[in-house]
Amino acid sequence: MKDPRAEILELQKRFETASPQEVIQWALETYEDRVAVASSFGAEDVVLIHMAVNINPRVRVFTLDTGRLPQETYDVMDEIREKYGVKIEVCFPDKEKVREMVQQHGFNLFYKSVELRKLCCQVRKVEPLQEKLRELDAWICGLRREQSVTRLGVEKVEIDEANGRIVKVNPLADWTTEQVWKYIRSNEVPYNRLHDKNYPSIGCAPCTRAVEPGEDIRAGRWWWEEPEKKECGLHKR
Repeated sequence: MKDPRAEILELQKRFETASPQEVIQWALETYEDRVAVASSFGAEDVVLIHMAVNINPRVRVFTLDTGRLPQETYDVMDEIREKYGVKIEVCFPDKEKVREMVQQHGFNLFYKSVELRKLCCQVRKVEPLQEKLRELDAWICGLRREQSVTRLGVEKVEIDEANGRIVKVNPLADWTTEQVWKYIRSNEVPYNRLHDKNYPSIGCAPCTRAVEPGEDIRAGRWWWEEPEKKECGLHKR
């Protein structure tokens, strides 16, 4: 039997210089209905949806609705759904866990400490993601190495150790911000209008702000924390 680690290393070498479309096509052909595009409907994610739909119009797409998203995010969800005819699988947090968390720690607990912010992310994002991933053998994400110091080692194909060792596919790992936006403009892909207001990275409304000129592209996410802590737990490395 072939060592799965060796197989992943081979895929990493094979796809390092491949186009995102080649990587997506491989994933869709390999895993069929057991793979899905994970989308928060940021710039990278709408690019992936456009690419994937052009390869397979029936591609699965899912999103996490935390209950605290900006209106602009819901707007682009509907634009994407209507333009490409995709059925977006929406994952919600457990309402009882949200109720208990808010009752105990308050509505804006994430500002109080890193621990409480991570608790909020755990309940609203990580646990719903883990439940969805139990349906899959692989997931496709919009992670890019350029995004932050926590993502410099992203490979185009990885084993997701934090989520049952399923395969994680990052077709845009080596893309720059300029490449992402060139693709959006060239293909008239709908995008979140908060990007036009200096929001390069968009999450929940209370935890996202616009960035100032010269700031890191993820400076507006959990801006009160140190850069090396700025992950919600969805993409543990």
